[in-house]
Amino acid sequence: MEVDQTLTSFRDKWEQNRQLAFSETLREGSDIFNWILNRNGCATAAEFGTWLAGKARILDAGCGNGRVTALLRRYAPANTEIVGIDLTAAEVARENLRGLGRLHVEQKDLLGDLASLGHFDLIYCQEVLHHTSDPRGAFLNVCGRLAQGGEIAIYVYKLKAPIREYADDFIRDRISQLPYEAALAAMKEVTELGKALAELNQKVTVPDVKVLGIQAGEYDVQRFIYHFFLKCFWNPSLTFDENAAINYDWYHPQLCTRHTLEEIESWFSDAGLNIVHRCVDHYGITVRGVKNA
Repeated sequence: MEVDQTLTSFRDKWEQNRQLAFSETLREGSDIFNWILNRNGCATAAEFGTWLAGKARILDAGCGNGRVTALLRRYAPANTEIVGIDLTAAEVARENLRGLGRLHVEQKDLLGDLASLGHFDLIYCQEVLHHTSDPRGAFLNVCGRLAQGGEIAIYVYKLKAPIREYADDFIRDRISQLPYEAALAAMKEVTELGKALAELNQKVTVPDVKVLGIQAGEYDVQRFIYHFFLKCFWNPSLTFDENAAINYDWYHPQLCTRHTLEEIESWFSDAGLNIVHRCVDHYGITVRGVKNA
């Protein structure tokens, strides 16, 4: 039931928001562009291109509407083949990427048979494993498509502060069975809250509060609430409806696991991969690993 609900949730999201965050992902210097690069260890677009250099085949495993697929194509070498796969949004990605050469999209399940895809020098699998029924199993299955010396880069949701975890589960429990329009209406209220907090444009300095998982520091008020109490996403570079869709993306799918760095490192060990990069931020865990030649 959770699998079917999650598939429906994402199918509805992508069909109703085909261009969601597409242009912002490709716009150099945007928050989304920088977040993707920085969590993967790249400070600049040039460094991102250097990371992709020498990779003849790249797989975007769980490509959604194709926004990161397009980003990978833009900064990869001119002769690199890019393949995107997604279970619910393959047709949306094909539409968004139509006309781009050396790139194609297939409908595939990360837990299914991927042998027909061949092998890849880089597998980018971010913001998707935590929405599968078996994240570790999906990871190991995708790793089977790595060429010798190939690299996989994943991003999964991190286990967050206890009140944030409680609020996330509380809201998800109440909206996950609602149809798209009703769930989106609830998320618009959460989005209004995020917008109001962001427009305060105020910072707060807080001490360590270990029992609540709060780390000492100075925070923007909206981000302080976001990090430790409630996901109320707001990015002024996106439209209000796009912000609401991103909040929907977090709260509506029932399959939405959260993880620790130690757990993810064990996956890489089980796959026989050498970890070359780790990044843990307030939102998630990024790890890159290489299959030894």
